[in-house]
Amino acid sequence: MLKRYLLSPGPTPVPEKVLLDMAMPMIHHRTSEFSNIFKEVREGLKPIFGTRQDVLTIAGSGTAAMEAAIVNTLNEGDKVLVVNAGKFGKRWVEIATTYGLEVITIDIEWGRSVRPEQVESKLIAHPEIKAVLVQASETSTTAYHPIEEIGKIVSLRDETLLIVDGITSVGVYETKMDEWGIDILITGSQKAFMLPPGLALIALSEKAWKFTEKSRIPKFYLNLKKERKSQLENTTSWTPAVSLIIGLKSVLEIMNKEGLPNVYKRHALCAEATRKGLMAMGFELLAKDIPSNSATGIVLPEGFDGGKFVKLMREKAGLTFAGGQDHLKGKILRISHLGYHDFFDTIIALSSLEMGFSQFGLKVELGAGVKVAEEIFKNHMGV
Repeated sequence: MLKRYLLSPGPTPVPEKVLLDMAMPMIHHRTSEFSNIFKEVREGLKPIFGTRQDVLTIAGSGTAAMEAAIVNTLNEGDKVLVVNAGKFGKRWVEIATTYGLEVITIDIEWGRSVRPEQVESKLIAHPEIKAVLVQASETSTTAYHPIEEIGKIVSLRDETLLIVDGITSVGVYETKMDEWGIDILITGSQKAFMLPPGLALIALSEKAWKFTEKSRIPKFYLNLKKERKSQLENTTSWTPAVSLIIGLKSVLEIMNKEGLPNVYKRHALCAEATRKGLMAMGFELLAKDIPSNSATGIVLPEGFDGGKFVKLMREKAGLTFAGGQDHLKGKILRISHLGYHDFFDTIIALSSLEMGFSQFGLKVELGAGVKVAEEIFKNHMGV
């Protein structure tokens, strides 16, 4: 028997109750039954985003929300500042250049976190910058960026937006969109929201909505002004992902039952245990400044074939981890601890890595990482 464990930073496991709710007979999306569900979802998302604004739900991946953020608020020739610190910082650059924006980058070594003063320095040098584009948690490097501090800097500028990719941070960290001065915040369904891929979530500040009045970039499906008008009436402009929205309702119920402060605490504890457990096994963390609470990356020894290790662990042991991307391919390993993930999932992840690395010829003391994690968890088990 090969029991499977999904321990990559997206897609993440889906709770059994959510799967069952999504398997119920299909309902039509232009009915009061769907509208009542959608209304509950719309209201339930606001506390997780930390906003009083509407959180719009779009059928699409997180990249759809990234693109929507740009095409609804900016114009060809606008100058934007991108924190280019990983695969998804690079994606901001690619989307922006596709629509004719002029991109200025802060190029950061993969694994480092941007410093707020770096952002401020660029804004002072280029006061015409219309938007700062940044990841909160850069999934490819497992590093977190100081969004609250960056928000304080950008919010002082009436003609500059702060656009944040929160795909692996919303639902992991307490995020205060309104208080921190985030103008656009996005995420996707397949991370902390414990759903299959297919939903993009995006919220705009009043400042950002004013930018939409001046944006002339063509858009049709991703027209947020049109979508907002529909969703205020508890419907959608286009055919929604009905089953995923039903699942999202179930997810919000689970999160509220646990309590949002406990959700964030669980993520922090699992992250701490994973990091310290891996360091006890002798590994160096990839994230050097502010490691993310969504996933942990480690640097693999020189000559170790990380791609082969990930493949064999998935196929022979049933455990799915994530490797590196671009120039880090084969050189790092990423272990998730977000979404439907508890203390024992962390123990399984660490123990399987101890055995797996030992099988691959690395000198890893069996039980070293697990012991550290158990010490961290024992006072928080509630048993």
